[in-house]
Amino acid sequence: MTAITTIFLIALGGSIGAVLRYFCMSGFGALFPSINGVYATASVNIIGSLLMGALIGLLAKYGGQYSSEIRLFVAVGVLGSFTTFSTFSLDVISMYQNGQLASAMIYVISSVILSILALFAGLLLIRTL
Repeated sequence: MTAITTIFLIALGGSIGAVLRYFCMSGFGALFPSINGVYATASVNIIGSLLMGALIGLLAKYGGQYSSEIRLFVAVGVLGSFTTFSTFSLDVISMYQNGQLASAMIYVISSVILSILALFAGLLLIRTL
């Protein structure tokens, strides 16, 4: 695979993931306008982790000739831009600066643990199919 192909796959996947994240974040806000945006961020991270687990499980189980391209396009591109750890980090710092240290800590711990569990669930889901 050429460097141009690699860049193209990541860029195309990244643009798709960013648009999907926008729709998820704005849709969550439209459905639950009174709920803080950190829940939308956490939801996207957890969903992205679940999808990452399922993808890695599929690639491990079925592999195939195009697994490198699929990994670049979906894992690095789509899911890399869909999940929002940079936004997550900003949310944590904002809560901290607003004196919400307990909320920030709960947010960090629950997001990390639930995201890891979701990735594991995605792997298990694929392994049991």
